Amino acid sequence: MLATEEKIEEISEEKTEEIAHKKPTLNHSYICSQIMRQLLPNEQIEVLPELTLAIGNGLTPDISIYPKEQIKPDFWNDITRFEQPPLVAIEVVSPSQNIQDLLEKARLLTNSGAKTVWTIEPFSHSIWVTTEKETRLFHNTIIESEGIKVDFQKIFGSDVSLPA
Repeated sequence: MLATEEKIEEISEEKTEEIAHKKPTLNHSYICSQIMRQLLPNEQIEVLPELTLAIGNGLTPDISIYPKEQIKPDFWNDITRFEQPPLVAIEVVSPSQNIQDLLEKARLLTNSGAKTVWTIEPFSHSIWVTTEKETRLFHNTIIESEGIKVDFQKIFGSDVSLPA
């Protein structure tokens, strides 16, 4: 087994529980709602909050985005752990989480089939975009992956200075 695969297996089994115990805050909830507000008009996708995926002990991104044709709810028989990885997964860092854990979660998601993961850190207005090949860092800008676009300046505003 490769070192990367061993690390993923370790995260999958040991850290999934730890990562899952986040405590969402007002900023976290606000950012998620503003992202969803921008995405919901897109009729080509389904934007699903807090969908538990069948990865490790069950990973639950803040937002999972799928092509519309992939999502077919059955209201008589619910699915507790969705087998298909999202096209794009979005994580928003809460104060009770650390960025390193969420970037490891992003790598686990992309190695499990998600095309892209956006990890958003509200304090610095930073967005890490992780694919299977790389992780890139952006600040308070428009992010577009897999045809999915969010303008983070509309969420964070253009002023990045701290209040006095």
